[in-house]
Amino acid sequence: MSVRRLADASVQPASFAFNKANAAAARQWIKKYPKGREQSAIIPLLMIAQEQEGWVTKAAIESICDMLEMPRIRGLEVATFYTQYQLKPVGTRAHIQVCGTTPCMLRGSEALMDVCRSKIHHDQFHTTDDGKLSWEEVECLGACVNAPMVMIFKDTFEDLTPERLEEIIALYEAGKGGSVTPGPQNGRFYSAPTSGFTSLQDEKAVLKTTRDKQAKEAAKAAAQVPPSDAAKPATAKEETNPALKAPAAAAAGKAPAKASKPKPSLENPSPAPAFDKKQADKAEPAVERVANKPRTRPIASQGAKGAFKAPEMLKGEPIGAGGKKVAAKQAKPSLEDKNRPAGIARPASVDDLKLISGVGPKIEGVLHSLGIYTFAQVAAWKKAERDWVDGYLSFHGRIERDDWVRQAKALAKGGVAEYIRVFGKKPV
Repeated sequence: MSVRRLADASVQPASFAFNKANAAAARQWIKKYPKGREQSAIIPLLMIAQEQEGWVTKAAIESICDMLEMPRIRGLEVATFYTQYQLKPVGTRAHIQVCGTTPCMLRGSEALMDVCRSKIHHDQFHTTDDGKLSWEEVECLGACVNAPMVMIFKDTFEDLTPERLEEIIALYEAGKGGSVTPGPQNGRFYSAPTSGFTSLQDEKAVLKTTRDKQAKEAAKAAAQVPPSDAAKPATAKEETNPALKAPAAAAAGKAPAKASKPKPSLENPSPAPAFDKKQADKAEPAVERVANKPRTRPIASQGAKGAFKAPEMLKGEPIGAGGKKVAAKQAKPSLEDKNRPAGIARPASVDDLKLISGVGPKIEGVLHSLGIYTFAQVAAWKKAERDWVDGYLSFHGRIERDDWVRQAKALAKGGVAEYIRVFGKKPV
C-alpha cells in the first residue's frame, strides 16, 4: 500500500466548519448510530467534508474528531487508510480517477492515462496551473463490462476512447461538466451487449400486469375444457373422433361389423361352461413363480349344476415346478448335521460379530448359541458349513452375497482399519 500523508502545511486552511446544510446532514448521520457508538460516523462525516471542500483538510479531520469526542489520531488513521479520501488539493472542476485494473488495462486504460498526462499534468495528484483539473490512477471501480472507464467525483464514464475522454475533459475545464451524461459513452444501454438486446426485448413480457393477464386468459381457456379431455390432443383424425365407434371401418366406407354374440350383462348373463375337472387340473395357474419360495395353486371349484366357478386360493397346498406339492416351509438343518461348524466354549474375549455386514444383535445371539464367538471361526467356514449356517438362519444365500468369510478375515487380521483398507468403508 502506498504511503498517504497529509498535504503540506502551506496549503492547509487554518480552520474548518460545516456549512448549514452539511451540519444538518452530519447530525443525521450521527443519530443513525447507537449511544456510545457515535464515533462510527467518522467515515460519512469525512466524505461530507470532502464534498464541501474538495479534499480532506487537517482542520476538517480535527474538527470532526472533536465533534465525535474521539482522539484525533483515530481520525487521522481513518483518513490516511481509505483511498477514497483526497488528502491534497484536487481539481476544483474535475478530479479524474482512471481505472487501471486488468479489464480496463486490456481495453485501453493506458491510452486514457496518456490523455490525462497531456491535458492535465504528467504526474498524478497535480493540478493544472489554474487548479481546475487533476487526475490519478485507481483500482477497480466496478464497471468491468464497460471497460475502460473513469470516475469524476461521483459519476462514472464508461466505454471510453481517448478522443471521447479529451472531449469530456474539455467540457469540465470549460465549466460544462453538467452537460455530459454519465454512463456508457458508445450508446450502449447500461451493461447490455453492444450489439443490442438479445433477450427480454419487450418489457411488457416482464411486467406484472402482463403476467396476471396471461394467467387469467390461460385459466379461462383451461376452464372450458372438461378435465377428462384436458390431456387429449385436438385432431381431425377418425381415431380421436368420439362419434365413431369403428373409425377404421368408417374410413374404408364400410359399416361397422356387428358382434356375432351379444355382450353379457347383469340382465343377460352368458351361460357358464360345463366344469371339466381333468382340464382344470391340467390348467397352469396364473401365479408368478418365485425362486426358492412355495406358492399356492388356485383350485377350481364346481358350483351348482356343474357350473364352473372362479378359482379360489386354498391355503395349505403349495406346489413346486411341474405342479408337484412341496413342503410349505423348508425345515432347519439338524444340529447334529455333520456340516454344522464346530463351536467353542465362550472365551474371555469375544469379538463383536455385529461388525460383519448382515449380523445384528439377534443374529449375533444365535451365533453365540452355536458356539461362534470370534471372527477367526467365521473366516474358517467351508462352503458346506456356510450353507448349513445360511439354512439354519433362513438367510436364503445372504451369507454368500454379503461375503461373511472375507469380512471376517479382514476383521480378524487387523480390525476396523484392515476392514476399511480392504472394503474402502467402515463396517456397518
